[in-house]
Amino acid sequence: MKACSFRTSTIVLGLTLGLSSPVALSQQKLSLEQAIMLAHQNDPWLEGNRLQQQAIEHKSIASGTLPDPTVSVGLMNMPVDTWSFEQEGMTQLKVGVTQMFPRGDSLDITQNKLQLQSSQYPLLRANRKAQLQSQVSQLWLDAYLANRTIELIKADRVLFEQIAEVAQASYASAIGKTRQQDVIRAQLEIVQLEDRLTVEQQKLETSLAALNEWLQEYDQEAQALNFDVNDAQHTYSVADALPAMRLSNGDLLAAQPYNRSAVAAVIASHPALMAIDVKQQVSAKDVELAQQSYKPQWGVNASYGYRGDMPSGDSRADFFSVGVSFDLPLFTQHRQDKQVAASVAQTEAVKTEKLLLMKQMLSAIEKEMKQIVRLKDRKSLYENQLLKQTYDQAQAALTAYTNDDGDFAEVVRARIAELNARISALKIDVDLLKTVARINYFFTRYEPQHSNEGQSQHNHLSGEQ
Repeated sequence: MKACSFRTSTIVLGLTLGLSSPVALSQQKLSLEQAIMLAHQNDPWLEGNRLQQQAIEHKSIASGTLPDPTVSVGLMNMPVDTWSFEQEGMTQLKVGVTQMFPRGDSLDITQNKLQLQSSQYPLLRANRKAQLQSQVSQLWLDAYLANRTIELIKADRVLFEQIAEVAQASYASAIGKTRQQDVIRAQLEIVQLEDRLTVEQQKLETSLAALNEWLQEYDQEAQALNFDVNDAQHTYSVADALPAMRLSNGDLLAAQPYNRSAVAAVIASHPALMAIDVKQQVSAKDVELAQQSYKPQWGVNASYGYRGDMPSGDSRADFFSVGVSFDLPLFTQHRQDKQVAASVAQTEAVKTEKLLLMKQMLSAIEKEMKQIVRLKDRKSLYENQLLKQTYDQAQAALTAYTNDDGDFAEVVRARIAELNARISALKIDVDLLKTVARINYFFTRYEPQHSNEGQSQHNHLSGEQ
């Protein structure tokens, strides 16, 4: 009975120490919301996209301007025998100006095309931000899972160390049923826990390193990264609590029967799909531009010819000329017709891009929803049965062993099963949030800003917001 009392008190002490053991904290805790905000602030792609939009807007202004006139200056009909400017009446100093005009309405069409193209960039930025939010969420949740798993393993490692000490003491005193293989088994479990701890530490470090790609500070004015990563303010760890994530359009996705058309109507406002709509309108402008090639290109020219006085001293009249030039698109079969056909084919190809992306999105949403259903089933199973049963099993095995009525190996197996159940339940919670983050990306809606973001938007987008 003394051995039983010694074993019981020591193991209970081990349980207390295991559950209350401190866990080393990282330098700066970062919530998921803060990580997403930093990723949006420090993404050079967004700034590059804004600069590209500015370039297109400047080009659209330049494209609405007539081409520069051409000025020509020439000395005509100079006699080569005397090189005298006044000798011949045909000799003149001629100054001319030529102005060409684009075909049909090609000037306005080109300008409208570039304006449409510039309106695509805010949509691309909105899609990029949504992608960043989803990707950063995955990395943050991976880091959280590894960090929380480390805490669970560390808590159980302390307990197993206490169990190993009890087994060693019991075996050394030759009192009770403890055998040498029990001591070895306890030590083996500690080593295996150390290995699991190393694996989870590896996962945590790699997740944080991948997350740091999006958290690295970016100076927009200098357009440079701050590489002073040794500063503590640049070293992040994840917060201790899971964020609250709400599934977008949950009622629509959970409707029975499932309505794919309704889901497609909602995701039609996704910025990636709206960007393809703009791309399609730009391609339609290319068709209009190609159709202008059937129209002639006009030009106006004017010249003034100055003549010197006659050898007798009488003055000669100067000349003024004006004319119009234009080309005749007569042979259109192998040029203009083919250009228009190519533009039409390109426009139709853009339509297939939208259909393809829509199919991919719908398929991804349905796949993720299947994941959620099964994850919720597992979550319910763990919360209502498995966690309680593994805990009760561990307690029963421990009680039996401390009363010299149980097997030491069963105590170890029960504790490992309880640890695995808690880690599995944690992983289910994390996987649910990761799935929600992936689904929410597909339900991103474009909301134009009232600052510079919205100034470049055109009427063709206003009806889709």
